[in-house]
Amino acid sequence: MHPIEWLSTEGHGQTGLQLAQLALALLLSSLIGLEREFRVRSAGLRTHTLVGVAAALIMLVSKYGFNNVLQTQLVVLDPSRIAAQIVSGIGFIGGGLIFVQRDVVRGLTTAATIWLTAAVGMACGAGLPVLALFVTGAHFLIMYGYTGLTHRILSVQAELLIRYRAGKGAVHEITRLCTGSGFSVHQFMVNHDDASEDPEHPALRLRLRGRGNMESLVTAIGDLKGVVSAQLTTMQPPRD
Repeated sequence: MHPIEWLSTEGHGQTGLQLAQLALALLLSSLIGLEREFRVRSAGLRTHTLVGVAAALIMLVSKYGFNNVLQTQLVVLDPSRIAAQIVSGIGFIGGGLIFVQRDVVRGLTTAATIWLTAAVGMACGAGLPVLALFVTGAHFLIMYGYTGLTHRILSVQAELLIRYRAGKGAVHEITRLCTGSGFSVHQFMVNHDDASEDPEHPALRLRLRGRGNMESLVTAIGDLKGVVSAQLTTMQPPRD
């Protein structure tokens, strides 16, 4: 093949332009996957990269893969039909990332990110690099900028008083449940005055902040093995 043909923007869909589009999809989807990997999500670098590159390739196949059929002037194809299947097909992967744990839905953000990554790959394959770059930048703005904003505006602050049986591993399960329910532990304190009155059932005070369902969390903590009682002492609602 002549070097000029390799760089051509026309033709059969296997030129340097299409390889550049795939490379851009590889780069952008890898960046999105790294963000998910750093946050230790169920779908990380490899999954997002594969989704982005595959979506870009499917777009290129949709654009160029049927040129030999169209040359006969007897068949008219709509290339958007194949691209549309990416949107519906990616839902199977996203659905597999969503699960419910103790009445708390997990994985929605990662599933949405998978969908966005597919869209970025589609934009790369469709020859819309500016849109792909913009959406990738928007992803990082949403993930890092919006997280702090929602925590400041929408998060609930609360204090819990929990009595537990010493030596049963309840404290570890309590903290794991709090963090898994969308709360961060800002203060962790054993009330020694209460413990002296009942040394077998020491009292634990937790100050939490997050966007989960506090009432459901208190109920779930009370159901843990080794927990005697759990009650909400104070709670500040989200700020307007």
